[in-house]
Amino acid sequence: MNKPEPDFYSDPAIIDRPKDYFGMLRARAPVAWEPHHGTLMVTGFEEANAVLTDKSGVYSNACSVVGPIPGLPFAPQAHDITGQLAEHGPDLPWADHLVCMDGKKHAEHRMLLGSLLTYKRLKANEDYLRALSDRLIDGFVASGKCAVVPDYAHATTTYAISDLLGIPEGDRAELLDLIGAPPSQLDGDAVHKVGPDPLIFMKPRFDDYLRERLESPRGDLMSELVQARFKDGSVPDFDTLSNLARFLFGAGQDTTSRLISMAILILGEDPALQARLWREPERISDFIEEVLRYDAPVKTTYRLALRDTALGDVAVPAGTIITVCIYAASNDPAHFADPDRFDIDRPGLRDHMGFSRGAHGCLGAPLGRMESRIAIEQLLARVQDISISEEHHGPADARRYRFEPTYTFRSLSDLFIEFTPA
Repeated sequence: MNKPEPDFYSDPAIIDRPKDYFGMLRARAPVAWEPHHGTLMVTGFEEANAVLTDKSGVYSNACSVVGPIPGLPFAPQAHDITGQLAEHGPDLPWADHLVCMDGKKHAEHRMLLGSLLTYKRLKANEDYLRALSDRLIDGFVASGKCAVVPDYAHATTTYAISDLLGIPEGDRAELLDLIGAPPSQLDGDAVHKVGPDPLIFMKPRFDDYLRERLESPRGDLMSELVQARFKDGSVPDFDTLSNLARFLFGAGQDTTSRLISMAILILGEDPALQARLWREPERISDFIEEVLRYDAPVKTTYRLALRDTALGDVAVPAGTIITVCIYAASNDPAHFADPDRFDIDRPGLRDHMGFSRGAHGCLGAPLGRMESRIAIEQLLARVQDISISEEHHGPADARRYRFEPTYTFRSLSDLFIEFTPA
């Protein structure tokens, strides 16, 4: 008797070992129906790329945060559900935020933020990031050990995006609490999953910040945001600015924190690679790219088929929620030679989907790359012989790592390392 297919959206075993699950699916077909929630799983690189970079308008981002859970607030009733989505779209999870917008509205709002996250601004923030990393390392270096997730990875990214935005240091912990559980958390708070604005709890605070910037600009990103204009010169309404500021704070610290934690785990498990990067720090950027391919912080993103279409050999009815498994696509052996081998000398190091692709590719990718590169550069400049704590994670041949129970993100719950101060 065939073993029932596990449920990607609720099985804790898949949280720990997503590569095994994605490999099983891909061996069956690069595009395959998932039996538990009626979603179409895309694990092949070429097929995933086709969905993410499609310009025909057949795929909507309206469901991109939570995917098939809790499902659509309407029953698709035609071969083209564009009209139904226009009517019911405002009721979908995260509908008020950039990540779920489509077309012209998405392009306008994205350009508004993109005009602020310039290379010049990010470059000017590099000295701050180095000083921040050093200050955090100062707090644990003498002990020869570190709880990486809270004390380095998460602290680095939270301080970094807060500094860019201009959020007072005393407010940051409370704001993180208000964000709540990830929207794809298996046992998360429902109010942080299904509302059109799950970040509503932070709105009064951010509204106050923005009003203060209107009165007294401070040179931070929120000061620039309240002065920003759409391409046609029109002024965004205040709620739009509040939504963008809150979304940037939420998205700006989470993904990169996961990336830094996984990068340090990989270093701790590979002394030869660690020694090489210590000798060749100029290769740390390449190392970060391979982490993004090999074990990225985001496993899946989601699209809604607005019209009947086809993907590969599969007919896709209008109303289908498609799970684009970008983690799987970045490990597709049809596209990447020997994908299970971590290799910073791999040709085409940036040819992965760690930051997604297309019109909805991660707007903060340059900031995430810079933050993670600097975090690893400063760590390797200050410590040597990083190893995984056997007390917390077991011996090398029987490691135990805990991951947050979320079906979208690849997020270490904790990571303990030991090292020799340099």
